Amino acid sequence: MAEAERIIDTPDIPDAEGAEGAEAQQPAEGTAAPAADASDGEGTAADGVGGGKGRRRILVLFGVAVFAYLLDLISKMIVVAKLEHQEPIEIFGDWLKFDAIRNAGAAFGFGEAFTIIFTFIAAAVIVVIARLARKLYSLPWAIALGLLLGGALGNLTDRIFRAPGVFEGAVVDFIAPAHFAVFNLADSAIVCGGILIVILSFKGLDPDGTVHKD
Repeated sequence: MAEAERIIDTPDIPDAEGAEGAEAQQPAEGTAAPAADASDGEGTAADGVGGGKGRRRILVLFGVAVFAYLLDLISKMIVVAKLEHQEPIEIFGDWLKFDAIRNAGAAFGFGEAFTIIFTFIAAAVIVVIARLARKLYSLPWAIALGLLLGGALGNLTDRIFRAPGVFEGAVVDFIAPAHFAVFNLADSAIVCGGILIVILSFKGLDPDGTVHKD
């Protein structure tokens, strides 16, 4: 009987050791978080760097757009004030002149019967570029889209505010190379932006900064 009482009163040694192991595995108060949390923190920091880079690219896009737009706007104001209804100014003889005209069509004088359609196309381009800017992480794409945006805004301003009426306004063109259509700085920005986009597409560079090869 005494031996039975001794066995019953003896604690279960393996359970006791398991309890002590469990207590050892519990982190003490005030200690650092597990390694998994640290890795999560690193991912958040990386996301923050990517977000900052994206914001810088957006600033480049709108900076280029504002520069192209203001350059076009100021040049047209000078042309209207000083050159319209005047004799063309020769820059390089007959090869290049400044000759102010009003263009109701698209870039380089095409499609004068579709002024309203071109106006809405320009507005749609601006909306698409603004939406694409949220996923922009490529500097070359930021410059290209900035040129497109600035040029589209420049000609859209003429469509809205110049005669003969809202959405039907004629664009001011004045750069007149020999044997070529007359155009303006907004047209130049659009063409340069388009050429840059074609080059980037051939190189496989996407607006989000990834590179793919077909």
